[in-house]
Amino acid sequence: MRADLIERLAQRHAARTQAGLARRLRTIFEARGPHVVVDGRELLSFASNDYLGLAGHAAVRDALVRSAQRDGVGATAAHLLGGHRGEHAALETELAEWLGRPRALLFSSGWLANLGTCAALLGEGDLCVQDKLNHASLLDGARLAGATLKRYVHGDGDSARRQLTTATDTPALLATDGVFSMDGDVAPLAALAGVARETRATLMVDDAHGIGVLGPDGRGSVAEAGLSCEDVPVLMATLGKALGTAGAFVAGSAALIEGLVQFARPFVYTTAPPPALAAAARAAIAVARHEHWRRDKLATLVAHFRRGALARGFALADSRTPIQPVLLGDAARAVAAAQALEAAGFWVPAIRPPTVPEGGARLRVTLSALHTERDVAALLDALERALAQPARGARAPRAGAASRRERRTR
Repeated sequence: MRADLIERLAQRHAARTQAGLARRLRTIFEARGPHVVVDGRELLSFASNDYLGLAGHAAVRDALVRSAQRDGVGATAAHLLGGHRGEHAALETELAEWLGRPRALLFSSGWLANLGTCAALLGEGDLCVQDKLNHASLLDGARLAGATLKRYVHGDGDSARRQLTTATDTPALLATDGVFSMDGDVAPLAALAGVARETRATLMVDDAHGIGVLGPDGRGSVAEAGLSCEDVPVLMATLGKALGTAGAFVAGSAALIEGLVQFARPFVYTTAPPPALAAAARAAIAVARHEHWRRDKLATLVAHFRRGALARGFALADSRTPIQPVLLGDAARAVAAAQALEAAGFWVPAIRPPTVPEGGARLRVTLSALHTERDVAALLDALERALAQPARGARAPRAGAASRRERRTR
């Protein structure tokens, strides 16, 4: 007898709930700087990817409002059918100039950008070699393209080389996150670029969590590594994290961008983002490029948090970015700690399997230029209290040791 699909989905949900791993959708009713209102309570948030504090920046808000008043809200069509507006074109030009690349192309989300780019570049039987901890959209992009997907040991260029040399005559894409969103560590991009040159593979970097934060003028992990467009032919990044808006882009050669316009189905068949969002992103880029104090302040806050956390014996991932996971191992302990922090006035959701591997549950603390050192000190004190009584049977990982098993989503 044929199974009912919705019933089967409900059974899977029930099993996840029974295991204590069901996700819960919470609503943020108001956001004011680093503060959010949840269920009628104001909490100090350490869960946002608004690393530079630009989502509420006056210039970014004003640019959005002006454009919406002039251009309306929706783009009304896909880019190729009349939805490509002046603000979109100007944003693509400014992104390319900022990143030192010939061209850039907008997508409605990072997920769509990765799916579209992988599918346009790869074909049936091609080889795609990826870091074990890459974002799920990169993995799905390779699978949907019909490519042979091979994984290499996280952050290990030699392992990537071995995977690429299993099929030396097959067209190959080597893909990695620039900054890994659950651990906060940075990929060894210079080594990977060398591997790509040696094996004649095309290197693609998803710099969603590096753009705006790392490198000169915030140009990201690729620029920080001193790599050019020739070294990293395919660069993807999002606009909804450090730049505080929404959407994504791919930057590279004219041949890459023209090819994506023809063959990246998520670009061709998706309504263009609102032009007002493009206007807001342009304003955010101007702030990110020139207000260097935001990155300097982030570095100070990261150092402050790590000193305090390590002094208290917390297990941290090896991260120098605003992503600072507190590794707890046990899912029940992570949930209990998050609940204790919420009761104390802090918003730091627990991250559990399947987002991270079994034994890799954590509190994913993210820092913003909107935070103060006093905010960080208060969080550290609250964390110390929350972690004073581990959940029964929980085994916490040793300090500085992050799980290196496969992670399926950001």
